[in-house]
Amino acid sequence: MKIKSAKTLIGDWVFVIICVFIAIICLLPMVNLAAKSLSDTQHLIRHEVYLWPRGLNFEAYQTVLSDAKYVRAFIWTAILTLICTLLSLTMTTLCAYPLIFPQLRGRAAINIFITITMFFNAGTIPNYLLMNDLKLLENPLVLIIPACMSVYNMIIMRSFFYGIPDSLRESAEIDGASFIQILTKIYIPLSKPVMATLALFYAVGRWNGYGDALMYIKTNKQFFPLQLLLYNILNNINAVEVAAQEGFMQPGLKESLKCATVMFATIPILLIYPWLQRYFISGVTLGAVKE
Repeated sequence: MKIKSAKTLIGDWVFVIICVFIAIICLLPMVNLAAKSLSDTQHLIRHEVYLWPRGLNFEAYQTVLSDAKYVRAFIWTAILTLICTLLSLTMTTLCAYPLIFPQLRGRAAINIFITITMFFNAGTIPNYLLMNDLKLLENPLVLIIPACMSVYNMIIMRSFFYGIPDSLRESAEIDGASFIQILTKIYIPLSKPVMATLALFYAVGRWNGYGDALMYIKTNKQFFPLQLLLYNILNNINAVEVAAQEGFMQPGLKESLKCATVMFATIPILLIYPWLQRYFISGVTLGAVKE
């Protein structure tokens, strides 16, 4: 067993301390929100809540869970996230897979054209006019189709496909397997790490997204994702009529409900990570130097 030198051990401990410090900084806002959402309003009014609930109270969560618009937005966002994740993975795979074949005509030009879209886009107004011409405004498809594939994620998957030995594909071709059979029988089963990683990226991006809904959906409130509903509530919290409608007029309850709605929108996506962690670690190390 190789014994580490004193300098190496000190460096390891410094690195661990830095990582722990960064983790604490990232967790403190979440812990503070959770504590406020579970605290009694009187303690919130006196600003006595920091990292631990004071006067345990579930009234804010009862208000959120009993409100039909929150539950409806939660269900719709979950369905939307599932659809977008599956569609995005499908489109990303179908785009990345052909680009690994040297015999594909124009492969270099296709790669260049696809990569250009990472750095240049038409802009907000042309995109809005395009959605309008396509009759997608006020349509739930506007939340699905425009962002159904990320070029960056496609490049990650293509790089992963490059790492699969060509001998597997060539042996399958000799046995008479078609391109689709090679994809479904060889590449996809061997690509669980990158699939899980990209699924997490797509799911988190869609769950937390609200900009496209804010821009393209104005009147069909049944298609408001959860994050847009939360944005509207927090953005208009100071308006008296909105505050009264949302139940924020009671002293202290405003802060508690704000924190509860944020936690309500954040916790579900956090629960997905432990299920994908073992694949995620393998996926994010894609491209690392291997010995």
